[in-house]
Amino acid sequence: MQKKMYEYISNNEIDTKKIAYKLASKLKNGDIVILSGDLGSGKTKFVEGFLSFWNVENEISSPTFTIVNEYSKEDLKIYHFDVYRLENEDEFLELGGLEYFDKGISLIEWGEMIENIIPEEYIKISFSKNFDNINIRALQFEASSKRLGEIIKEII
Repeated sequence: MQKKMYEYISNNEIDTKKIAYKLASKLKNGDIVILSGDLGSGKTKFVEGFLSFWNVENEISSPTFTIVNEYSKEDLKIYHFDVYRLENEDEFLELGGLEYFDKGISLIEWGEMIENIIPEEYIKISFSKNFDNINIRALQFEASSKRLGEIIKEII
């Protein structure tokens, strides 16, 4: 399937958190979301909004030094990865990273670094800063399956 692209303009952190909350409400066990973009482009704010759907946003901490943080709510697990410090895909494999993907919802910051080993069905969100207005972000959503494309169309 050809990947579908959708764009969302976030005017501030609140918008970023709202779209993340909406996405969280639609995903299920085994879904993967790649978060791609420069430092300070809104990835962590997106994760905060995503986790707020399950009321665990106050537990958020950057997984930069642990690679993955796990959040649990009822019968669902959410895995928040930050693969920025990994040397390559092999390092992710050695850490057992693939074993997480079918056990919960995975959010992967800097996920483009391991995109070649991620299962075929995922959403990729690329965050871009607006240099004319520091609050605005463009979020480019890419869906690799029809089901995920329908979810994105529904929330945007």
